Amino acid sequence: MTSPVTTCPRCGRPGTATADREPGGPTDLICPEGHQWRAAGRPGWARYASPGLIRQPGADASTVTPLKEVDKDGRRWRIGTAGDVAWFAGQTTQGLSITAAIPPVFDAYATFHPPDGVGFAAHERAVVDELVACTPDQPWWLGYLDTGAHDVVFPRAPRVSLYSDYPYVLVEAGPEQALTWRVGHMRGDGPLPDLFFPADRSWLVSALWDDTWTDFGASAAVVARLQRNPLVAARPVSLDEDACPPGLTRE
Repeated sequence: MTSPVTTCPRCGRPGTATADREPGGPTDLICPEGHQWRAAGRPGWARYASPGLIRQPGADASTVTPLKEVDKDGRRWRIGTAGDVAWFAGQTTQGLSITAAIPPVFDAYATFHPPDGVGFAAHERAVVDELVACTPDQPWWLGYLDTGAHDVVFPRAPRVSLYSDYPYVLVEAGPEQALTWRVGHMRGDGPLPDLFFPADRSWLVSALWDDTWTDFGASAAVVARLQRNPLVAARPVSLDEDACPPGLTRE
């Protein structure tokens, strides 16, 4: 299909847009920045940048450019890359200790899961509230593990590989989005991402595939704070002990 010369209604950039059409469907135009909109004669604008891998003018289907941003809640969010997780990628270990999920770069480590009688929503809200209270205002990186059975929020976004080549959608957002962008994960009906950390890397939260608990690394003061909150009830662990909390089992 011919690629028309046009001006993107999103970024105002003039140039040659890629025309993309599914058989029998309307034609969408995609600018070089990845913004998508409906071609003239079709009502409405697409509110997202898609697909996650966008064909460029003059390129065949095997030549693609990774999507760098996505739209949600009326604003744009940056998609993370391997460089954003390079500080701990490859630094974890195989085995049963907490370093399978958290690299050995923190002062203290813990695990947490909802205590008896506490629901996922209250538990995970308490986790985020405690982390917000002890973290300077800054972006958080949210990572959603693509298990094929759980919401990753942005299904067309490119993935980064972590741990045993697990694919994650990584998005730069914050605590509000961590609590509202999805409901339901590997561990239950809570909203939290499977992995998240602040821009300053002062702590890391990570729940591995099939684990029914969440691992955590931070300063000793932050771990103690999560341990004191009865809705969180974090359990400190050492680097050389089995991270599985008492009463829980590995899948």
